Amino acid sequence: MESYSAPALPSKLAILDQESRTWNSKIRFTEDELIFIDQLLNSYVFEPNTPNLFERLSEYQHRLKQLIEIKDDLQQMIRVHTPNLGELLECKDQTCEDAIILAHTELGTKVDHYISVHENLKSEIFNYAGGILKKRKA
Repeated sequence: MESYSAPALPSKLAILDQESRTWNSKIRFTEDELIFIDQLLNSYVFEPNTPNLFERLSEYQHRLKQLIEIKDDLQQMIRVHTPNLGELLECKDQTCEDAIILAHTELGTKVDHYISVHENLKSEIFNYAGGILKKRKA
C-alpha cells in the first residue's frame, strides 16, 4: 500500500498561487454584475405603484453597497496575500508552513462566503425585479 505524502513546497506554492488567481478571477467577474445590479436598482424600469418599492430598493442598495465594500476588502487581502505565499519556500519548520496555509485557507473561506452572498443577493434582486418591471406597451 502506497502512502500519501504532501506535495513538495514548489508544488504547494503553485497550487496556492493558482487558487489565489482563481479567487481574483471570480471576484472580478462579480464586479460587472454588481455594476449592472446597481444600475438596475437606480433605474426607472419598475412599476411605480408597487407597494414598498422605495423601501425595498433602498434595502437592496444598502446591501449591495456592503457587498461592494466586502469585495474591495477581499481584493486588497488577496493582493497582500499572494506575494506572501513565496514565504512558504523560506519556512524552516512545519509551524511556519502551517501558518501560511491556514491564512490561505481562511482567505479562501472568506472568498467563498462572499461569492455565496453575492449569488444569493443577485438572485433575490432579480426575482423581485422580474415581477415589477414595467410592461412594454405595444
